[in-house]
Amino acid sequence: MTESQAPESSPAEGGKPKFHRSFWTANTTELFERAAYYAVASFVVIYLGRLGLGEYWPATFNSLLWGLVYFLPILSGTIADQVGFRRSLLVAFVLLAIGYFSMGAPVWLGFGELGPLTQPDVSAGGDVVAAVILGILLIGAGGSVIKPCISGTVQKTAGRRATLAFAIFYMVINIGSLVGRFIAFIVRKQLDMSFIFAVGVFFSIVSFFVVLLLYRDPEADLPAGEKKPRKPIGRILADMVLVLRSARFTLFLLASVGFFFLYAQVYNVLPMYWERVLEFDPPVDMYTTMNPFVIVFFQLLVTHFFGKMKPINSIIVGIIIISLSMLANLGPLFFCDGGVRSSVDLFAHVFPIASLVGMTTVGLVAFGELFASARSYEYIGALAPKGQEGLFLGYANLPMALGALSGGPIGALIFNEIMCKGATTHLDIFWAPLRSVSAQLGAELGQPLAAAATAGPLHHAALQGPLGLLELESGQNALGWTVLMAIGLGSAVLMLAYNIWLKRQLAKEAPESL
Repeated sequence: MTESQAPESSPAEGGKPKFHRSFWTANTTELFERAAYYAVASFVVIYLGRLGLGEYWPATFNSLLWGLVYFLPILSGTIADQVGFRRSLLVAFVLLAIGYFSMGAPVWLGFGELGPLTQPDVSAGGDVVAAVILGILLIGAGGSVIKPCISGTVQKTAGRRATLAFAIFYMVINIGSLVGRFIAFIVRKQLDMSFIFAVGVFFSIVSFFVVLLLYRDPEADLPAGEKKPRKPIGRILADMVLVLRSARFTLFLLASVGFFFLYAQVYNVLPMYWERVLEFDPPVDMYTTMNPFVIVFFQLLVTHFFGKMKPINSIIVGIIIISLSMLANLGPLFFCDGGVRSSVDLFAHVFPIASLVGMTTVGLVAFGELFASARSYEYIGALAPKGQEGLFLGYANLPMALGALSGGPIGALIFNEIMCKGATTHLDIFWAPLRSVSAQLGAELGQPLAAAATAGPLHHAALQGPLGLLELESGQNALGWTVLMAIGLGSAVLMLAYNIWLKRQLAKEAPESL
């Protein structure tokens, strides 16, 4: 049979089936799209803070972006099914390119300015806020189309090798994440922070042309009898109501929100903590590479040793791991004589120990993801009524959407009102122009800006810290991380209670349980 007749079973050398061309095109597209997204993801909160959006709005806007990316695929996936994946992807990448441009436009076009640090009050003009909101809406809408189109292409072209196909797909996502972060780091250092969005624009344009020139709708190669009927939007909304009426699914959704709430803090609380407490110019993009690094190098190992664990137990273990990852940040508070900014020489550079511990937090979050995230899909498929597995799995991203939407504003509240309560600020407007002196001093000493400021003329002897960074009260700092940990552990307890309740419900219906 020809490849167009049966793409999933086309013979290759050695008699093994080969993947359809669109499988590889889709994965290439996904690599570039993820590179674009993660080039900017680690710095959105810091960028918006320095753009003049204050202490709370950056995390709130960031949570809106992540919420749209996870929630909208429920609707955008249906639209993509109706108009075709290829057309949908082309439109999506146009939206993404415009969205990334809109985010960087205030600095590039001169109607906004990046400050040296995040300031408490909102100082940005309405035009800056409008550009940011437009950018977030466009990136969220475009990104929500990419997810169902690419994963749908992988599913439709995988054939009998679905496990291998999705393993490749998942690996490509994380490789794209690493590529985007490294390129953004180079661009940000050579130019300024706003140009991370230029990286996003570039990769979106590259992806557009990959789709335009190489991508083919997998539906075009399927026999008419294998094509699934397309659902209208009204049916999708009705299905959502049907799914949420299921007590099993809704309670699981609520119990698992805590996991994704803590996951969101990798891109909300941690960047704020690094930038406002530990370092003037933290390499957040490099620190957060621990997430894809752990997934790429430990996914197979975790699957090998723990793959036979029951899904619900694996999910609970993942929630506990991500909860305890918050606790790791308490170490520098109590075990370092110099406090959270106690530094260490590493690779000829000076890093605050607390920043390196933050990298450990990101790595542990990734381990929690390996245990919980993928197994959630398996568990949702198992608890769905027979014959409705696909329907329920279509809404598996709802916990991620709710965790993302709540993670930004609540994370900002915990950081500003708990961790930073009673903190001493070491920067006033008079000292801001002198930061260039500190930067020059840092270059001469071969030290980061924060370390140079501590050693140089900008260090205020009466205050225990470099100008521009917050000096947190250790008790409040510890309380903030403890609250985050408690939210996660509370989610683990809820998941355990949910499992006990579900077993009792199933015992009334059948002797078997999940």
